[in-house]
Amino acid sequence: MRWQKSTYSGANENCVEVALDQVVRIRDTKDRPAGTLEISTRSWDAFLADLAR
Repeated sequence: MRWQKSTYSGANENCVEVALDQVVRIRDTKDRPAGTLEISTRSWDAFLADLAR
């Protein structure tokens, strides 16, 4: 699994990472052991569409 963060994020561990696979996994870099949030790719696409508005 390949985690990605925004190119707008700095080098510090103060951002959110996303991994795209069968589902979308989201985690906070400040607390990786806390786990991940998993959502469907359909929900992720809807979320991004809402942000673009």
